[in-house]
Amino acid sequence: MSPASPVLASGDECYVPMAQWQSRSSAILWAESRGWQVHRVKIDDGCYELYGLDGNGLEFEVKIDPSTFEIVEFEYESHGYRTRIYATDPPVSISDIELED
Repeated sequence: MSPASPVLASGDECYVPMAQWQSRSSAILWAESRGWQVHRVKIDDGCYELYGLDGNGLEFEVKIDPSTFEIVEFEYESHGYRTRIYATDPPVSISDIELED
């Protein structure tokens, strides 16, 4: 596999050639390695979009670069409110996101 190009994002979109995409199953394994349960995977704006529950049982939606799995956008629901976090340059890492209890 050739080295992945950086995320080229315009807002919450990914521009990665399909030849550089990792598989959906790899995206699910990536998410599960972070303690997340993935219920759905779809493609949106050229990115993978994963839906599920985090380790605390909070519903989340995360949009990731399909070649590097860098987070482009992260959204979670807590106490009936949805919070959306957009990536900056460089993209945000999940370890940088603090979730409310």
